[in-house]
Amino acid sequence: MTNSPTGSGKVSLARQMARSALAVDLGDFGPEVVAKAKLCLLDFLSCAFEAGHHPWSRQAIAIAQGGGSATIVGMSRLSLPADAAFANAVMGHGLVREDMHAASIAHHGVVIWPTLLALSEQSQLHGSRLLAAAIIGYETGARIGRALLTSDLARLYRPTGLVAPLGAALAGSFALNLSEDAATSAIAIAANTSSGLNEWPHAGGSDMYFHPGFAASNAIKAIGLAAAGAFGSETILEGEAGLFAAYRRQAAPDSIALFPNGECEIMAVYNKPVPACNFAQTAAQAALRVSHELAGTEEIDRVVVRAPDAAVRYPGCASTGPYRNALQAKMSIPFSVAATLVRGEIEEGNYAELDDVDIIRLVAITKLEPDVGFTTAFPDKQGADVTVHLQSGRTIRHALPDVIAATPSDIRTRFRTAAQGVLGEDRTCQLEQLIDNCERLGNAGDIAALCRLDTAERVLRSAS
Repeated sequence: MTNSPTGSGKVSLARQMARSALAVDLGDFGPEVVAKAKLCLLDFLSCAFEAGHHPWSRQAIAIAQGGGSATIVGMSRLSLPADAAFANAVMGHGLVREDMHAASIAHHGVVIWPTLLALSEQSQLHGSRLLAAAIIGYETGARIGRALLTSDLARLYRPTGLVAPLGAALAGSFALNLSEDAATSAIAIAANTSSGLNEWPHAGGSDMYFHPGFAASNAIKAIGLAAAGAFGSETILEGEAGLFAAYRRQAAPDSIALFPNGECEIMAVYNKPVPACNFAQTAAQAALRVSHELAGTEEIDRVVVRAPDAAVRYPGCASTGPYRNALQAKMSIPFSVAATLVRGEIEEGNYAELDDVDIIRLVAITKLEPDVGFTTAFPDKQGADVTVHLQSGRTIRHALPDVIAATPSDIRTRFRTAAQGVLGEDRTCQLEQLIDNCERLGNAGDIAALCRLDTAERVLRSAS
């Protein structure tokens, strides 16, 4: 592979990113960046443990081939790496509570962590390298997503499926210490798998849950092919039939810099406080504050919700039903607001009763509107305003300039609750300690192995 496949002397975007990423060391990042990566891993695992019993999780596990050496979270049997990555990604996405990067409208963690956990069990991988690889993965997918995605494109194609495979491919290339040529090819091959259609909010399908599964599985295969010598199209991003030409229908930027001025995209990632669509989070939080001032929902005459234009236009977010399944309700801002007003809380139970008479009445009288101020502030901030008009003529209004993310304490609490339900208290404590001390962990594969039921005790003994 040459630096200028077109003969222009210009280094391709894929090679620029590969070259930049492979020069990274965990010591290049501040302690807050490393801590954020650990929290994101804890949050991914908490979702995977908690969602393991859902139908889409069981379906993903059912098709995984045995006989490999990779762990499926919460299961006892080993699987092939690509299959384990697929199943773990689906489970991590199964609650709709995965971490979120607003500027790329994508969920990077549910692709990056399954990819890296599977790879960590295939070769000796130091914990510091695992963390640095994850930070690189978030950075790569997020930077490409910022440049590629528009609200029009996101209405048709799932952003996670478009950009997360590339980030995971470069993360895995770094983790395995691949050469610059191989890492460039891994990005290129992964870009060929960019996919994910947004018909599911309209049709009520469960396709969405499998998008990160395909992305993680394909990232594993792209890395493996590149390591075996496969030659990827180096101009896959900026070429005349590359990613930007195909999806954005515009020329790619001249450069997509990683970590410009020391900035890290993982710090722009937020961990969802509740299991619902990203765009429903802030509106539900504002509705919760309104609910505290309501004597009862029967006095509500109408509800007006204002949000960024991107939120109003995203598939499923403006839906007023009918709702065939909980996923459609979790995508709907009107339903999320109505359920919060009725129940006075924001929990998984809000989406359990899709035909609740009080909730459906409020959905029918809720109007969702784009707001110029929130639209201008997005994606740096994701504000929302909920105004409830009462039959008496009084109004109750609460606005939030930005989503209130789950705190580190929230993340640890829900991780412990979910993991203990599968592993028990001792194993959960050990797993949390492994992640907290990850940069000093000689074998990062111990993290994945401790999530496997039949090896948890052995890893506990060897780590003590």
